[in-house]
Amino acid sequence: MDATARETPSFNIGEAARASGVTAKMVRHYESIGLLPPARRTEAGYRQYGMDDVRILQFIHRGRALGFSLDQIAGLLALWRDKRRASADVRRLALGHIDELDRKIAELEAMKRTLAALASSCHGDARSDCPILDDLAAH
Repeated sequence: MDATARETPSFNIGEAARASGVTAKMVRHYESIGLLPPARRTEAGYRQYGMDDVRILQFIHRGRALGFSLDQIAGLLALWRDKRRASADVRRLALGHIDELDRKIAELEAMKRTLAALASSCHGDARSDCPILDDLAAH
């Protein structure tokens, strides 16, 4: 074994998944859609990942935790890899995502208000009539 091989930790899919906080199924998925480069394979065909792969998986995991879509994460990964990128490009993506989150929050708050109004108009007793079901059926 050469020095480079000894310096580069090698992880099987389960180990890479645990080290990055994602499932093995998601590791395979991210690889299949091109977010993660194809894994090196052992002679027996088992996937092998290095520290760089684990860092990419951690990046994806954190991006998902912040609500970024896979397309947005692909863009962020491209910017992360491009050492000549302007931080303004990254900031622009983040601010766009914040705007998107604000829209989703407003939609969720409107749904909550509507459902709360419907729940408060429901008698919640043995009667069969129910304004909640009536509203759902009317739309």
